[in-house]
Amino acid sequence: MPAAGALYRRALLGALPGLGGRRGDTLPAVELTVVGVAVDRAHLADYDRVCGFRLADRLPGTYPHVLGFPLALRLMTAPEFPIPLTGVVHVANRITVHRPIEAGERLDFRTYAENLRPHDRGRQLDVVLVGSVDGAEVWRGVSTYLGKERKGGGGARRDRGDRPTPPAPSAHWRLTPRVGTDYARVSGDHNPIHTSRLGARLFGFSRPIAHGMWSKAHCLAALEGRLPDAYTVDVAFKLPVPLPSMVAFSATPGWDFALHDRSGRPHLTGTVR
Repeated sequence: MPAAGALYRRALLGALPGLGGRRGDTLPAVELTVVGVAVDRAHLADYDRVCGFRLADRLPGTYPHVLGFPLALRLMTAPEFPIPLTGVVHVANRITVHRPIEAGERLDFRTYAENLRPHDRGRQLDVVLVGSVDGAEVWRGVSTYLGKERKGGGGARRDRGDRPTPPAPSAHWRLTPRVGTDYARVSGDHNPIHTSRLGARLFGFSRPIAHGMWSKAHCLAALEGRLPDAYTVDVAFKLPVPLPSMVAFSATPGWDFALHDRSGRPHLTGTVR
């Protein structure tokens, strides 16, 4: 796997005036692949603790995203990638688990980008990460990213109608700043908006915010034991989750789930099917 630290340094250098160059208007016609990725059980256990999963040899549905994240990061920091990493916003994520994956299995990963499209605040695209075992696909993740631009791309605007009444919460979670630093350690995603008050302020946040994929993983952990062997979990990331904060988790059979703040505004909405 590529080294995430070097890729972040490349992204920061590319954001400096005169060094980044002009971004293209097309997606890179490339697919990156790494084969034979083994699971470090100590790392898996650390991830389980940070996200709230039970310690087990079966991989949580969100764990392959962490395993393959450096490969996707390598794709997104390429000079020809149309959206600079320093300005990207993770707005949605879909994960399909085709079957349970055990820690003793080795995974082959491939990643590519698709569906570059306009948005009212810029441009969106999807980064696809696929995990396979012995040539058979066992896991697929699709992360939708928004690149904000001063002049929007003319795509569909978000629904700004009345906000529905949030469902009754089934749990309240008190989140501390360690949510950001601990998840950065186990995921390799060291974006300073999640770990540093100064870094967060540089990007317009008054304090650090939780990683979206930590929020998704923690919601999935709350449903652990009730999930089928094969499923698709879709999540839309709404308002950032500031750290520290108190959030309300709700879930209804089916499964529809959500995170809301104290005033009922949604941080995250999701479904498991």
